[in-house]
Amino acid sequence: LDVEPLPLGSSAATRIGDRVVVGGAGGRTRSVASQIVAKQEFAGYWEYLLDEAIFTYPAHPNWGGTALLNDRGELIGIGSLQLERERDGKAEHVNMVVPIDLLKPILEDLRKFGRVNKPARPWLGLLSTEVDNRVVVIGISTNGPAARAELKTDDIILAVDGDKVTSQTAFYRKMWSLGAAGVDVPLTVHHQGVTFDVTVTSTDRFKLLKAPKLH
Repeated sequence: LDVEPLPLGSSAATRIGDRVVVGGAGGRTRSVASQIVAKQEFAGYWEYLLDEAIFTYPAHPNWGGTALLNDRGELIGIGSLQLERERDGKAEHVNMVVPIDLLKPILEDLRKFGRVNKPARPWLGLLSTEVDNRVVVIGISTNGPAARAELKTDDIILAVDGDKVTSQTAFYRKMWSLGAAGVDVPLTVHHQGVTFDVTVTSTDRFKLLKAPKLH
């Protein structure tokens, strides 16, 4: 495209209450004047964790890939999700935005290689949620490490490598601390009244993604 790229701002410098613009494809008529309403940790069910995500309200309805702009027109985040929160007894939608500061250290790798050029994190291929301070499996990726280890939906993950986990955040951080993709991840699991230990050999999730066909 024959256009100037947006200058990168500092997501760390943002504050709750800052006025921002969530810009979508189509220019000003497709943009939403918004406000930063929270900056906090976000754990996704698909083995995903942000130490400090940015949350904005009102939400942009076409949130995926939107640009979060500060009052100087600088890019401070990329739209990732639309979530729901409760305020004054009513449900309202907010956008979850990935902070732009996470891009800066890896931008050159993305330009050269299309991905981060360092050992990948271990990936198990399971979906999870938190229920009463327990990590509960709600889905298993076909042909992934968890499927090969015969983990099941409704399994409760009690511990990773002997350390008790009571949240997705603790689960992910402990798993990732064991090493790079390919490392064995010892789990203590509870299922239908039975508690057992199982070791899952992790992998790099990109190995299981379908690559685009180049013509």
